[in-house]
Amino acid sequence: MSQLMDALVKPAPGKGLELRQVPIPEPGPGQVLIKVHKTAICGTDVHIYNWDPWAVEHIRPPMVIGHEYVGEIAAAGAGVTGLRVGRRVSGEGHITCGHCRNCHTGNIQWCKDTQSVGVDRDGAFAEYVCIPESNVILIDPNLPEDVVAFFDAVGNAAHTALMWNLVGEDVLITGAGPIGIIAAGICKYAGARRVVVTDINDYRLELAKKMGADAAVNTQREDLHEIMHKQRLVEGFDIGLEMSGSGAALTQMISAMRNGGKISLLGISNKPVPMDMNSIICKGLTLQGIYGRKLDNWHQMSYMVQGGLDLTPVITHRFHYTQFEEGFAAMNSGKSGKVILDWTKQEGLS
Repeated sequence: MSQLMDALVKPAPGKGLELRQVPIPEPGPGQVLIKVHKTAICGTDVHIYNWDPWAVEHIRPPMVIGHEYVGEIAAAGAGVTGLRVGRRVSGEGHITCGHCRNCHTGNIQWCKDTQSVGVDRDGAFAEYVCIPESNVILIDPNLPEDVVAFFDAVGNAAHTALMWNLVGEDVLITGAGPIGIIAAGICKYAGARRVVVTDINDYRLELAKKMGADAAVNTQREDLHEIMHKQRLVEGFDIGLEMSGSGAALTQMISAMRNGGKISLLGISNKPVPMDMNSIICKGLTLQGIYGRKLDNWHQMSYMVQGGLDLTPVITHRFHYTQFEEGFAAMNSGKSGKVILDWTKQEGLS
């Protein structure tokens, strides 16, 4: 093993990334070194690439970014047991304290001392990444690597959607980003009667249809309530999944819910969002904030894919990691789903 590796680095404040050679991390006690095969570009990575206000607040260059990946165990530090070199793995990207009440009750997604891979510490857009053994997720060799590469995002969608019993229910998803699109497929797989997705991006609304949405509504020119009538929704939606972070989308969702409906909130806004408290109270709505994934979501999404959930329609672009600029351009265009970067060596590419 060489002492240096290729990695995508945010070298300093400002737009863009650099492909650099950096030291291969060495696994300490209780840590595992993973050789990365495939990665996927996340919206968080786009924020960092573009160096928007969120990135300015949260990122401290220089650092390797990226947190969606699949690979194999390359080495293990002292004290690691039960994980052998060569096993296919991914990794839970939230590294938690392990000692607080939420960690002790299995709710690691709420640990107040979370450190995020590719945000608070070096990430996985590299030939190797190092994480604690407790964050290693074993991956069945039969699962396609291109899909497992974005299991981190699938976990967000599964956590948001599976918070509620979906069997026979009518679901509204506001926001057709990749996670919202994935959630549409999960809802149909889990037994929802009708799934309606709203957005203003026609390209991504078409992807939502490919993932099984019964209707995809461009709210700039279509009336959601007319679509509800066409879909034979009488009282309103039973379940709402807010994925956009848009105040207007949340307001519309609240108005379209039936009395007693349930809403999962995953989308994060960059400004305060007004809320119709009177409707929430009078309708008896339940609102649940969603962050990250539960560890059990990793098992659920593996089993759903093995059971027939096809996530490949979400993948729209594939590049070698040396073509990362093209990958980020695709993400920034708004005309993409998941973008996969291949970290295996290709003939003619260094």
